[in-house]
Amino acid sequence: MCDVTPAVQRTLAPHAESARQARRFLEENDCPVHHSRVLDEAELLTTELVTNAVAHGGPPITLRVTCDGTPGMAVAVSDGSSEPPVAREASPEATSGRGVALVDLLSDAWGVETADTGKEVWFRLSP
Repeated sequence: MCDVTPAVQRTLAPHAESARQARRFLEENDCPVHHSRVLDEAELLTTELVTNAVAHGGPPITLRVTCDGTPGMAVAVSDGSSEPPVAREASPEATSGRGVALVDLLSDAWGVETADTGKEVWFRLSP
């Protein structure tokens, strides 16, 4: 674990404003030693996961950010649905449907952990 920045989490309301609040939370809890090189990508992927949680998952929605002492970042978004996210093919004109594909493309690793009370979708970024 990081000696500078402990793991933090925040519960988010199930509404569209939560994606912006999640980005702000990442910025406020950014590890000054390790995260600066991956923060932009983390904000994009977190926006996608929180948006999916609001649209398809439902409460409780929780965002967790972890610094493991490397120049990367681990982020997890949990919600109240045990249904895993579905990768869809979005047409060039579509305004949605690319979230899972972006997480898969930009993260070093990602996954889904399910439980009776919901699921957690996580990703790791390294510079």
